[in-house]
Amino acid sequence: MIITISGLPGSGKSTVAGILKQKLGWEYVYAGAIFRKTAEERKMTLEEFGAYCEKHPEIDKELDARQLEIAKKSENLILEGRMAGHLAKENKLNALTVWLDAPIEIRVKRIMKRESGDFEARLAEAKKREASEAARYKKYYGIDLYDRKVYDLILDVSNISAEQAAEAILAKVKNIKLKKHT
Repeated sequence: MIITISGLPGSGKSTVAGILKQKLGWEYVYAGAIFRKTAEERKMTLEEFGAYCEKHPEIDKELDARQLEIAKKSENLILEGRMAGHLAKENKLNALTVWLDAPIEIRVKRIMKRESGDFEARLAEAKKREASEAARYKKYYGIDLYDRKVYDLILDVSNISAEQAAEAILAKVKNIKLKKHT
């Protein structure tokens, strides 16, 4: 089984995926790390790299292809990334698709705990990044980033811990496995 963890920046994707990795012992693929590393290699900020990707669709498509290749070869995998749920559904993978949701103000505060900075500046940066990603996904894939239809489980993580979110996902996985055996 594949568990995809998707959500906007600051929603807790990495933290929740890390908890799931620890509890399940499954392989974990993090699209954001690959994206950040590529931006760093090109000596660009995430914002600059996002703008660059708007003009170079091959970068997003290469990242997606790498994720999909790993997913197709894996029996048990945690796949984290904004496109992970869409990739799993479109390619008919045996996956539980999860979206972590929280208002932008909460997400920006979480980002600031991790990366510091001024709230207003981080808020503007987050809005710009999300708009860039939404435009790219719409243009390259015809996908509305804000359409949640592909997700099996949508968790509002505004007022729950990452541990509680992980437990909700594990309960869903257990339920799916029980249904398969009955």
